[in-house]
Amino acid sequence: MGCASCNKCKHRSAGDYCAKKVNLFSELNDQLLGDIVDNIERKHYTKGQTIFEIGQISDRLYIVNSGRVKIYTYSRDGKEQILYILNEGDFIGELSLLKMTKMEFNAAALEDTSLCTVSKQHFDSIIKKNPDITLKILESLHDRLIKLEMLVQNLNTKDIETRIASMLIGFLKESGKKAVDGVILELPLNREEMGNYIGTTRETISRKLAAMQDEGILEFEGNKKIIIKNLHALEQLI
Repeated sequence: MGCASCNKCKHRSAGDYCAKKVNLFSELNDQLLGDIVDNIERKHYTKGQTIFEIGQISDRLYIVNSGRVKIYTYSRDGKEQILYILNEGDFIGELSLLKMTKMEFNAAALEDTSLCTVSKQHFDSIIKKNPDITLKILESLHDRLIKLEMLVQNLNTKDIETRIASMLIGFLKESGKKAVDGVILELPLNREEMGNYIGTTRETISRKLAAMQDEGILEFEGNKKIIIKNLHALEQLI
């Protein structure tokens, strides 16, 4: 049987595609990248399925190959609080590559999702051969901390329009696509999840988005797609 149908080659091809999406590995030479690819494990999750939970031992890096993942925790009153949304090419668990610890948040698939994972055991040998990769891990943690600080700042803002505008602009930076009549945005969250993200209710989200449509700031296309018609007006709400 030819190499084109070899399971090992198929695995390496898929893993190579997954690894190359991650800037953490962008400066690795072909040999080191190959070492990672050979040890990648692919996992598939259906919409709503739990990926990991608080308290679980964190011993691997999770890379989103396709789909979306929400990272979340719970408030003291038991309400879900979304911390991050991971899209294709994003990753989580980089801290565990430096020191094995316990997860301090939960992760679940927002839609059918494919992940590539690399264990700490396999990654340790990569770090020994290329110690500079630890700097990229620290850079990633820095960026995530900044996002978390912005979330906390938004949650402390009483004005709901400001919170919603900040959330939408954050989504635009991640996955907005320019169009003739504005910027198209596929919302990664439903109304209830958006409420969980910015600390309000589903009803409030629906009412405020409808008001923004009446004001000509945005326009709905179905339930999870909107067109930002007036980006300047949206930015003025922040």
